[in-house]
Amino acid sequence: MASQVLVAANRGPLSYELGDDGTLTARRGGGGLVSGLSAALARQPDALWICAALSDADREAVRRGVSETGVRMLDIDPTTYDGAYNGIANSVLWFTHHHLYDIPREPVFDAGFRRHWESYTAYNRAFAEALAGEAAEGAAVLVQDYHLALVPGQLRELRPDLKIAHFTHTPWASSEFLRMLPDDIRSQLVWGMLGADQLGFHSWHWAVNFISGANLEDEGGIAMSHLPTGTPERGVWHRRTAATASGLGPRRFTEVRQYPLGVDADDLRTLAHRPVVDDKLAALRAEVGDRATIVRVDRTELSKNILRGLLAYRELLITHPEWRERVVHLASAYPSRQDLEVYRTYTQSVRDLAAEINAEFGTTDWQPVLVSVEDDFARSLAAYRMADVALVNPVRDGMNLVAKEIPVVSEEGCALVLSTGAGAYEELREDALTVNPYDVTATAEALHAALSMPADERLERTKRLAVAATALPPADWFTAQLAALREA
Repeated sequence: MASQVLVAANRGPLSYELGDDGTLTARRGGGGLVSGLSAALARQPDALWICAALSDADREAVRRGVSETGVRMLDIDPTTYDGAYNGIANSVLWFTHHHLYDIPREPVFDAGFRRHWESYTAYNRAFAEALAGEAAEGAAVLVQDYHLALVPGQLRELRPDLKIAHFTHTPWASSEFLRMLPDDIRSQLVWGMLGADQLGFHSWHWAVNFISGANLEDEGGIAMSHLPTGTPERGVWHRRTAATASGLGPRRFTEVRQYPLGVDADDLRTLAHRPVVDDKLAALRAEVGDRATIVRVDRTELSKNILRGLLAYRELLITHPEWRERVVHLASAYPSRQDLEVYRTYTQSVRDLAAEINAEFGTTDWQPVLVSVEDDFARSLAAYRMADVALVNPVRDGMNLVAKEIPVVSEEGCALVLSTGAGAYEELREDALTVNPYDVTATAEALHAALSMPADERLERTKRLAVAATALPPADWFTAQLAALREA
């Protein structure tokens, strides 16, 4: 049966495990976004989530015809998937949007890159064709993230009757970084996005970057005019060059909107007060004692800026020695993308710097940094609950839900040190201590101010931060986009 509401994402709401006896077992995915989307889709009749089969067990499930209601997995050739996911999405688009290139050496767009781009195009095409085949007449299709940036344009060609939205969970690159892409590739990327009726971003800053970047295509195959930001609707008028009498196709409008994803307070607090988290909390309290805590929870992702955070903590201990033996930095740094050498090196650098700080300042009774590089969500939630200070200092981040999660579950109130590079900065800056993510000295001083903040002020700020953090929880975030798309 054709579907009226469809979601497309690289990762789906479930995965499969293959038992020794050959049986397949489905496991629901975790995380606030998956839970929120699942809850929202459950309220939509005949909704369908299309995703990639990520594991051998997933692919076996597709081959056997095993499926769960409301989910369709695509068995994409592993070589094609690797080229699209690792060769382009993670190694090119992620680095471009987060401004992570080591400019004297990177990027290099050679024949290998072109082969990966062919895989990325084919991967996106597989999603577009699946969506075209499953969607009812005039259905709403909501495409998720930079992995599938070409899908809207490809799907528009296949099914012009559909209402199409795309949401980017990362930042969008500035014009300067977008110009690094080869001209034809950049044009394909922008054209793919403009196949949508509506584009969504966490922060208006990222939305403006997209509109500015689209200007680069005025002299290429897409003719555009951009509405000024003061008009009721914000977006891009455009028309694709076509074989018509005028040489140009009909004008279309792609609306650009901000949807700042929040957290579900009830769900998060329930998770944070499970017995397993209580046990982790007791263990951390025993280790920390009555000292103040500075908490950070991140993947060892280059954009998260963990190393500068540790350097700021070390500078705090140097310039404000009164905090020695009175504070502990709880740093959870989950391994990320360890199949890429640059990430393995970065993760080891985090371990090494934490060890250096402990060797420099630690005593027999005090370990300044307790770093965990294990994926331990229960420990992270326990750290949230006992946080006196939350350090969130990414160089560039689409949103950063950690900045929103910690104030929601903090028990005594926490002061938030937040960088201007986080998408959450727009919403939380009034009650956070904001810093330039590159300024280690300013970050150290912000940590000092946070630790010195009176308890009543810290608690009041935390309450206001929690209100802002829960303004648009995942189910409402999705529903708002769906409603706007249907009205487009």
